[in-house]
Amino acid sequence: MTKIRLTKIFHFETGHALAGYDGKCRNVHGHSYRLEVTVIGEPIEDPTHVKYGMVIDFGDLKKIVKEHVVDLYDHALLLNKNGAYREIGEYLEKKGHKILLVDFQPTGEMMLLDIAERIKPHLPGNIKLHRLKLYETGTSYAEWYADDQD
Repeated sequence: MTKIRLTKIFHFETGHALAGYDGKCRNVHGHSYRLEVTVIGEPIEDPTHVKYGMVIDFGDLKKIVKEHVVDLYDHALLLNKNGAYREIGEYLEKKGHKILLVDFQPTGEMMLLDIAERIKPHLPGNIKLHRLKLYETGTSYAEWYADDQD
């Protein structure tokens, strides 16, 4: 059977700061992110199956990504827990703010690696994560491809 790729697009608002960076992004700021999630698989061939002809129901893909990525990232402040902003993050968290202290520099590139690891375990066994594309601005994005990983 032929492989088919499906893409679903998500949006979320996230703040971050790049500790140790020598430019403007060392300051706390935010972005309106656009995330494209592409999966690959074969359409279901069983005509008695409720999802006959589908690779994956877009609603099922939406549920996975929303639960494991969007709900976590949306309106959160990402800070590297090993960086200079850890204390700020802990303080804001105690004050009720949504803070994600992560073990990586929260660049778009590193966010993609984190997002891939959050999605992959929740996909059905016959579906593979193929590509992620994360727009940080309307004209700047990073991409992750499964085929590029070792």
